Amino acid sequence: MDLPLTRRALIASAALAASGAPRATPPSGPDDPSELRRRIALSDLHYTLPVARSEEGMPIGNGRMGSLVWTTPSQVRLQINRVDVYPAGSRSNSFNGAHEDYCGGCAFLDLRFGGSPFRGGAFAQHLSVFDGVVTIAADGLRIEIVADRLRDVFAMRITDRRGPGTPPAAFLRALRFAPGYDPRGGTSGDTSTIRTKSHVATTRLHADGAIIALSQDFREDAFASGSAVAVAFDVDGAGEVASECEVALVATPAGSLCLFVGSAAKRGDGPDPVGMARRDVAIARSEGFEAIARRARAWWRIFWEQGSMELASADGAAQALQRDYHYFLYLMACASAGALPPKFNGMLWNTGGDARAWGAQHWYTNMSCLYEAIPQSGRFALLDPFYDMYSAMLPACRAAARDQWGSEGIFVPETVYFDGPAKLPPEIAAEMRALYLSTKSWSDKSPAFVDFASTKHPYASAWNWKTPGKWVAGRYVAGERGAGPYGPTSHIFAVGAKIAYLFWQRYEFTLDRQWLRERAYPLLRGAVEFYRNHPALRRGPDGRLHLHDANNSEPVRGAHDTNEDLSALRGIVPVLLKASAELDLDRAMRPQWQHLLDTIAPLARSDDADVLGGDHLKGPPTFAAARGPARYHNPAFLRPDPHSLPTWFFDLCDGTTADHDLRALAEATFDALLAEHGPGSPSWNNGLTKLPIAAALLGRADQVRALLPRQMGARVAPGTTANAALLRNRLSLGEGPQALSAEHLGRGSHALQLALLQSAPPVPAGNPLIQIAPAWPNGWDARFTLHARGGFVVDAIIRGGMVRSVAVESLCGSLCRMRNPFAGAATVERDSRAAERVQGPIFSFPTSRGERLRLLPDAV
Repeated sequence: MDLPLTRRALIASAALAASGAPRATPPSGPDDPSELRRRIALSDLHYTLPVARSEEGMPIGNGRMGSLVWTTPSQVRLQINRVDVYPAGSRSNSFNGAHEDYCGGCAFLDLRFGGSPFRGGAFAQHLSVFDGVVTIAADGLRIEIVADRLRDVFAMRITDRRGPGTPPAAFLRALRFAPGYDPRGGTSGDTSTIRTKSHVATTRLHADGAIIALSQDFREDAFASGSAVAVAFDVDGAGEVASECEVALVATPAGSLCLFVGSAAKRGDGPDPVGMARRDVAIARSEGFEAIARRARAWWRIFWEQGSMELASADGAAQALQRDYHYFLYLMACASAGALPPKFNGMLWNTGGDARAWGAQHWYTNMSCLYEAIPQSGRFALLDPFYDMYSAMLPACRAAARDQWGSEGIFVPETVYFDGPAKLPPEIAAEMRALYLSTKSWSDKSPAFVDFASTKHPYASAWNWKTPGKWVAGRYVAGERGAGPYGPTSHIFAVGAKIAYLFWQRYEFTLDRQWLRERAYPLLRGAVEFYRNHPALRRGPDGRLHLHDANNSEPVRGAHDTNEDLSALRGIVPVLLKASAELDLDRAMRPQWQHLLDTIAPLARSDDADVLGGDHLKGPPTFAAARGPARYHNPAFLRPDPHSLPTWFFDLCDGTTADHDLRALAEATFDALLAEHGPGSPSWNNGLTKLPIAAALLGRADQVRALLPRQMGARVAPGTTANAALLRNRLSLGEGPQALSAEHLGRGSHALQLALLQSAPPVPAGNPLIQIAPAWPNGWDARFTLHARGGFVVDAIIRGGMVRSVAVESLCGSLCRMRNPFAGAATVERDSRAAERVQGPIFSFPTSRGERLRLLPDAV
């Protein structure tokens, strides 16, 4: 059962919960509600002292709007953020410096109380991950905060037993402020306008009526967007513009009451967000706090019933992984249910206004940290914002393939705005192709090209050869990285194939043919056609097709036969061929695609004569980053990028691989990468590294035991942003100031899932093979519910180093193939009755849609 994240589905699920009607449950039968609550509650946050910094607040959200919740001595504070607020898009010419562009933020919200109730002393702040509720208690005050899953509203219940005193007041504050000209006429105390080159950001304060609001309007040429936050108490309140940058609402009388905070966004000249936010707040006032909290509890209960895990080890390491896994799912449920995916650098948790390192563009590598773990959780609705954003930009990516590279299909840049790569003027596109494909010398670029590039953001992949500039004599001058058109992300080609493979994985997990035809197939075809028609893919003297002048992730630029691209081709072309056959589409193209697969160059190896940096690649043969020469390379990254590892991602070398030589290369590559980029090395990055994932896929249980706690573990270091240090809320600032990140939790959750359950095929597009506990450390106990390719939900119990029982729910009625998890033969129970015996190294048995089966070993 997929997660009901849409508003319509939420209404239905709430009605289902209220009616007591049965729901789908894990194959082993329903968890006792109190036991499930206990299991998830291990992930709760408990503070007995106020946070020292806002970034350590507690996260709350409904997938579209979110905030951290923190306190100062007299206030409860939030910054209301949304996933769909983008003040500018890919066509902007106003943010050509590093970290200048911004997104997400709507308003600060300060709930102010008389005295200093949160100074310390008897203070407690608690996040219930099971219920999605933040509670703060101090000095006779109790505040409960819950996010409505149906409407974009936070509901707060305030219980004040301190006696008569100053009534609470809610203040909405602008994220940016400068007195400006009000287009309605004259200078106004309720309006602030800030101009950044061609970009205009206008903030307005709305104090009329019982519902105050703060709105933002963003304009640049034809681009327009906006947002609003509205606030109301459930008792009478008086609104007023308190200063040039804040609007206040004071409750009358003081005492126990509720506060409702709504938000809305628009793109283009859509509906007025102030009206939408006020409408939702008015509805919330009429419903009341308890109705909203009850609806939220029902939603979260269904969410957690989709699957969880119980882990145990003598040293407590497994319990910590359980805690962090469920916490990661909580964060994603709070941040990934909107029209767009959350940004890796902040998600919905920014607290510093517009400031956030890395700005408003999406880096695919960073976003993959959040989304590659979702398919095995079965919560595909959390992936919908990711899928929807990339599907929506397909027309722009088709144009980029033609204009920028002279190819066909789709080109998805590594770094891109939410609306895809910008359309280029024909004369700029023609020169870009010539320069980027090296048919025109970089030194001969035209003044018109340089002038056009001067207003573009240096982190956008198309302009990533630029360095962040500096001001010289009143002019902003951008520098160059020194390798011609090659920047860290400029010539990364494999992103489209990786995204397409995640679309394909949804089909593998659900067998949804409509999804395959309408959503996945266009990306699969587009990714392959981009490579097949790329001018830099040329036949060499050996008769093989070689790809020239490409990046191997960011550290290797302008090299040949990169590990990223050749792995992508070996993974994506077989999948396209299978999808084409299953859908009976593009029959005439299949021979050409098969020829591409048959003639592509082999993966680069460290013992190749032309390997990049061969003199520095010591030890047994491994996969290599690329063949040389390269326009630029970091000598520490001459093997596959440990933050990407596409050979593993594309199912080329996991535990089911039948090619023994490929498996030996994978094992040696892992060992070399662990020595070069493992914990303790300067290049270890606990947010991005995929080494724990590779360890799991190779069945290296001892390395799973060693690496996973290092990646996910909450090593609290208040006041630091060091790479390995996590904040009290288990988020990281390793990406930089205000770039609050859960990358380490996402990557670690994926590795944890793979240590417990794998279902990859032996080769891309092959038949899935389920493996139970393929890399689970000996001595660790587990019970889990995870999804498997082929349309299965698997529930298993591991105790005392052995798999004790396995249950399977078939969602699609496909043939189930499973590596024997027991010491010998087993009995398959159907409808609680013994149906057949299975034995041998591989179990294979038919299933029916909706059927639940249990496998019991003959002997334990």
